[in-house]
Amino acid sequence: MALTKEQSRKRIHQRIRKKINGTAEKPRLAIYRSNKAIYAQLINDVTATTIAAASSKECGATGAKVEQAKAVGKLIAEKASSNNISAVVFDRGGYLYHGRVKALAEGAREAGLAF
Repeated sequence: MALTKEQSRKRIHQRIRKKINGTAEKPRLAIYRSNKAIYAQLINDVTATTIAAASSKECGATGAKVEQAKAVGKLIAEKASSNNISAVVFDRGGYLYHGRVKALAEGAREAGLAF
């Protein structure tokens, strides 16, 4: 039986998560993409806590979804810098590095986050 698109994404995400881990100094930037919004979190996997979070609902960006994702990337980078974080480990969440995920990453890099 063939896997659904969501099941395939979750299997890819599990494979990615085996290899990457976030710490307090270099947290994991986790992405979740829904049909209407995009979410980003900075996670310390050692203590299993969320350091900062941002979403397209929160930032109030309008326009195309790619533009909203870029605004979320800039917002999460600002929140990271306010928490004295300059470098992160990027977790694309099993999504292809394309479109909204790529725009969020580029927005975060433009705002000064290194990964």
